[in-house]
Amino acid sequence: MGWTESRRNKSGLAVVLLLAALVSCSISYKFNGASIDYTLVKSISISDFPNMAPLVYPPLAQRFTDELKDKYIRQTRLQVLRENGTLDLEGEITTYELTPQAVKEDAYASMTRLTITVRVRYANRANPEEDFEQNFSAYREFSNTNTIDQVQDDLCAEIVKELVDLIYNATVASW
Repeated sequence: MGWTESRRNKSGLAVVLLLAALVSCSISYKFNGASIDYTLVKSISISDFPNMAPLVYPPLAQRFTDELKDKYIRQTRLQVLRENGTLDLEGEITTYELTPQAVKEDAYASMTRLTITVRVRYANRANPEEDFEQNFSAYREFSNTNTIDQVQDDLCAEIVKELVDLIYNATVASW
């Protein structure tokens, strides 16, 4: 065996060992933004959020409440309860509103904005100075070539996701 062949074998062996190390070792990070002291905070109670808006889209209240609970189940180790959690979220949907946007020269709007606002009351029994009551609002615009009935489900899903993210960040994420 010559010197170059021995060197080639060592290089090949080094590559094989490096690949084996990379395949066998994996580091997994899950960044969810939560900064929760699980020694103090074990649970969150999330009440149903009724739709108190003058204009009511019937599936909205249940969809919003379910998405909110799912976010805390997926992103934290907190036990989700109906009542008496260390953290407590309650509130109501206060606005479901359609407003004309982008009025054209013929005085008709070419776009409409759907806005949803949720009033949230948050209590942290482990750290009461973090308690708050706040409105969260989000909107989406759609072309008037569509009716609200055609786009309502998709728009509500997008808006609810954004609202849930805003509430989650305000309650357990320390950004």
